[in-house]
Formats: sequence, structure tokens, C-alpha cells
Amino acid sequence: MITKRRTAGFIAVAAAAALLLAGCSTAGSSTKASDAASASTPQKGGTVRILQNADFSYLDPARGFDGGVNAFYRLIYRGLTMQTAGDAKDPNEIVPDLAESLGKPSDDGLTWTYTLKDDIFFDDGTPITSAEVKFGISRAWDPQIGIGSPYLRQVIDAPADYKGPYESGDMPTIETPDAKTIVFHLKAPFPEFDNVLAQPNAVPFPKGSGAGDSFINDIIASGPYTLAEYTPGSSIKLERNKYWKPETDDVRKAYPDNWEVVIGLDGATIDERMIADQGADANAIAGTISAATLPRLQTPQLKDRVLTAPAFCTTYMSMNTTKDVFKNVKVRDAVNIAMDRKAVVNASGGSQLADVATTIIPPSVSGHKDFNLWADESGDPEKAKELLAEAGYPDGIEFTMDIRSQPKMQAQAEAVQDSLKKAGITVKLNVIDTSVYYETIGTPSQQHDAAITGWCPDWASSASTFIPPLFDGTQIYEKGNSNLAQLNDPEINARIVEIKAMTDTAAAATAWGELDQQILKLSPIAPLAWEKGVFLPGSNIAGFVPSTSMTDYSIVGLKDASKG
Repeated sequence: MITKRRTAGFIAVAAAAALLLAGCSTAGSSTKASDAASASTPQKGGTVRILQNADFSYLDPARGFDGGVNAFYRLIYRGLTMQTAGDAKDPNEIVPDLAESLGKPSDDGLTWTYTLKDDIFFDDGTPITSAEVKFGISRAWDPQIGIGSPYLRQVIDAPADYKGPYESGDMPTIETPDAKTIVFHLKAPFPEFDNVLAQPNAVPFPKGSGAGDSFINDIIASGPYTLAEYTPGSSIKLERNKYWKPETDDVRKAYPDNWEVVIGLDGATIDERMIADQGADANAIAGTISAATLPRLQTPQLKDRVLTAPAFCTTYMSMNTTKDVFKNVKVRDAVNIAMDRKAVVNASGGSQLADVATTIIPPSVSGHKDFNLWADESGDPEKAKELLAEAGYPDGIEFTMDIRSQPKMQAQAEAVQDSLKKAGITVKLNVIDTSVYYETIGTPSQQHDAAITGWCPDWASSASTFIPPLFDGTQIYEKGNSNLAQLNDPEINARIVEIKAMTDTAAAATAWGELDQQILKLSPIAPLAWEKGVFLPGSNIAGFVPSTSMTDYSIVGLKDASKG
């Protein structure tokens, strides 16, 4: 067990460990609910617990980038901007955080200027200045640790050979003319730059800290909580950061005195504990309820606690277009045509927990276009066989698919395996520990032929954070790669650039939907399911507004703090 003891000036190191609770990537819109757990006003004090299967992917935000850990980051880190509270009228709005206001772009859109608030500090009492913000952001370019959110690297005009502050030193394209002012130079105009700075890796760190693997067992907090204890694979305990000033933070309410993350529980155990609602579990929250447990939630005493959230993420199977087996588009089309998506939905928990996905962008995300290129949701193995024969594979194909070591994900993989077998397609499963799954498949040298994963919008339920990270061929990285299909099509790349530059958001949304269809005609992925969520918070929980992409922990607390 690692216990935090910090004095002023102590340069801390941050924790890394490993899991994901939601999709491959990030945060997105929250969902409103009228039930008691979301409508009640929390009290100050007590301890809120999070019950989960495995460790977070990384506590270092330069590395972590998934729905589970992004929600956790909101408790301990602050950036220049952030997504507003999950219970806000528009929970997708981007608002100032450490900055006094949203960014001020130049007339040509190539520079953005921010001014820091007063009275902002790290958890050792050190003031946060523009130099620390610049240093923390420049860590995203480090080849070892910069494997998290890709948007900083895609948008900021860093030198082509820049490799972060530890190898390359100061970044010349981020200026700090004084302690409160920071100026960013962009590669091209990007109207959504405020959203980029709300990403989890755009947070300050003390200059010189965090090189290599030093951020393993501790954190450097700028938010309302800091690390009290960390037992890898078992628990994380947070306590209040006494240097956080609530008057500088309009979003985070920080109701509990403490947070405790209980790690290593299997899904059935979590469900049983949430149903029983005994002792400290009345003060607990968890991920979505499993399909096997759903029928038990119909009792009157449980129905009042049930909360639901629509799907903001797409579960899909990527096909690595650089591998011999998937270089021919007819082969990839055959996989999509043979896919029994209804079987994958059943493996995901049935229609209460998932819908068949036929597009990249889900219906709840701006830019969705309703189409289905493959018609039969149960698959057409005979037609798939014909396409394979045309591609030169009359006896079928064989490929290896990476999957996570979680029961639901393995059930989804087996549904894919069974449906493709009918078309003469043999799928071998390569099971990877959940804690390192995204790092592994995001490293092209370690990637196999295919992988099952998911993607959520990174801001404002916008398709601009769906299509570019997954299919821009100019943004394929040696580590932290999200273009798992490694699609590098010049026409697609050029269209992405054009749509990203659009200032008419409605026109851009329509264009993203059309590009979704254009991309799927190349079959780089097989959309599988849009997974919904059913949640059962403890009876003493208040302010809980669940989301299938990122639940906002920063507004959660207890109805009665004396019971926590």
C-alpha cells in the first residue's frame, strides 16, 4: 500500500495501473434522470465509494484516455477549460476552468490566448502559473508517456521533431509572456480549440516532474481531491486537497470528504452488493448492471433506484488494413456482410442494454446519418462466401482478433466468432488483460488482425471526435494510436481536413454523417452495437447522473453525510 505524505515543494509522482469502464475513449454527454439519486441535493461530507472490476488504465492523464479514468480525472485534475457539470441544462457545454474565460482566437484563427485565474494551486501549495500549464500540456508529445488523447498533437503547431519537454525541452509554439497568460499557435484554424483544452492530458504539472515511469504511485493534483492511499489492484483512496479553492471552480461541487475506489470485484459481486445496499454500499456507485441482473430490478424497492442512460458510444470490430488478410476491401465487406449483429447485441445483454449498430456515429451523437450498407442484421453468410471467392479466398480466411479479458467482451467476441464461422471465416481470439488492453492495441507493432473496442465522443456529442481519430491516415502513431484499422485513404484524409475547418456546425454535422457512409463503403471496421446503460446507485447517493461515456463524479455526494 502506498500512503501519501506531502509537504510543500514535494515533487510527486503519479499513479498508473489499469482499466477501462466504458469505451475505448472518453467522455461525452451526460444523461438526465428524474429519479431520487439524480434529483436529490447532496450534503457536504462522508465517503462515496466506486465499485469496479479492475484498476484504471493510468492515473497519469498524459497516458490514460477512456471513459472510466476520464471521469476519475475530474476529481483530481484541472485544465484551462472543461466540460460543464453533468446536471447542467446543456451538459455538453465547454466552460472555463483554470482560465478566466474561454479562449480568445486571433482574426486568422491561428493563435488562441488564455488568462489564468488567481488563487489556483497544486496540492502541495505551489501556485499554478502559465509555465506549469505549458509544461503539462507539452508532455503529450513525449514518445513514451504521450499515449492519451491525440487532439493536442493534432491541432497545436509543434515542430515536426518535437518529442516533449524531457527530450526536446521548451515548446516554442506555446508562449507564456507572463505568469497568467498562455498563447497557443495552431497548425490551422480550429474553431473547437476550447474543447481540445478540455481533454484529460491538457492539465498543468510542475516543471521537470513526471519523466519516464516516475508517475506510478502518486499524483500531482490540481483539483478538489488528492491521493491518500493507493494499493494497486485493490483500492484507491482520495482525500480533500486543502489548496483547492472552490471559489475558483464553478463546476466541481466536491461534496464528499473522501472517495474510495474498490477494485478487483467481478461483475456479479458488484451487482449483488448494489442490490443488497447494505452498510457502506448504500454510499456506492458502479458501472452498468449486467444483463443477468436486469430482471431482478423490477421489484418496487429497487425500481426507484434504477437510472438509465442512452448509448453515446459505438462498439465495433476494427480490421487492420495493413495486414495481408484485410488488404482487399472485398474481404472486409465479406466480414461485414456475414456479421450477425443481433447475436452480438444478445451477447451484450439483449435489447435492454444494446441496439444493433450499422454506422460509426451513434444516433445520439450530432452528425448521425441513418443507413445500413449490409441489410441483414443477422448476417448473410452465403453472400459473404461469394465475395470471399471473388477476392481469391474460395476456402475462406482466418484471422486473429484482440479482445479484453472481461466476460461481456469475451461473449461479444464469441458471437462474432460463431457468426463468421458460417461464412468460412475462422477467428482466433487473443485475450489481453483489461488493464493494458488499449495501450496494447494502440501500439501498431503489437496489434493483430482485428480488435473489438468502442469509441465515445470526446466532447459535445460531436462527430468531429468520432471520425478523425478513428480514420485520419495522417494521425497513425507508434503508440497511443486510435486508427486501429490503419486506414490511410487520401480522399478520406482530405475530406476530414475540410470538415474540421467548417464554422457552420450544422453543415459540418451533415458532412460527418455523409463521410461516415463513405468510410464504411471501404469497410475498415464492422460496427457491432450501441450499448445503453442501466445503473443502480446506492440508496444514500445523490447527484448521480449516469452516462455511457463519462459519468460526472464531481457533482456526486450523499443524501445523508452522517451515514457515510
